[in-house]
Amino acid sequence: MVKELKQNWDTLCSKYTADAYLTENLWQELEQAYTSEGRYYHNLNHLAYMLELAEKYKHESIKYDLLQFAIFYHDIVYTPTQTDNEEKSAQLAEEQLHQISLPEDEIAQVKSMILSTKNHQQNNNITTDFLLDLDLAILGAGWQKYNVYRQAIRKEYSMYSDATYQTGRQSILQRFLAQPYIFKTPFFRERLELQARENLRMELDMLR
Repeated sequence: MVKELKQNWDTLCSKYTADAYLTENLWQELEQAYTSEGRYYHNLNHLAYMLELAEKYKHESIKYDLLQFAIFYHDIVYTPTQTDNEEKSAQLAEEQLHQISLPEDEIAQVKSMILSTKNHQQNNNITTDFLLDLDLAILGAGWQKYNVYRQAIRKEYSMYSDATYQTGRQSILQRFLAQPYIFKTPFFRERLELQARENLRMELDMLR
């Protein structure tokens, strides 16, 4: 899986820079971040899942290179106890994408896409909404896969007591369920919405 991710990264970067040393250094930074201690869910497996779905379901309306860069960088900074992970991830993405000479307007788009993962609100930009749905696609997986995700999230928040975690997690699940739709694009809505709502309700019942 790591080998495939690196090949994906190398191929993506080669469109913008011929500096293999730079591409390798940027990959090492990504790999170190996503394999750091305490990353039970927001890790390389999460990236691989998103990129797999992106490749499978991409279409001509999607700015595919920008989508991939946003996927690689959207959780590069992730500390469960902090509230500015998306801002720091977007800032780091801007700095590193400058190095590979991605055009300024496209860097701005990647930054905006990463920042949108903070609140997951309808964006009305097809590439951004596609990113948001990829990020939440695990919610609409079968229960067995969802359950693994649920347990991994709990481990990432292991610094909190059961009571504190349950209160916070219930609030998040209820907020998702209160939305008219969890998924922003008709494509993912048709395929994952019903299963996602069933999964969230089941987890909510387990927390009560």
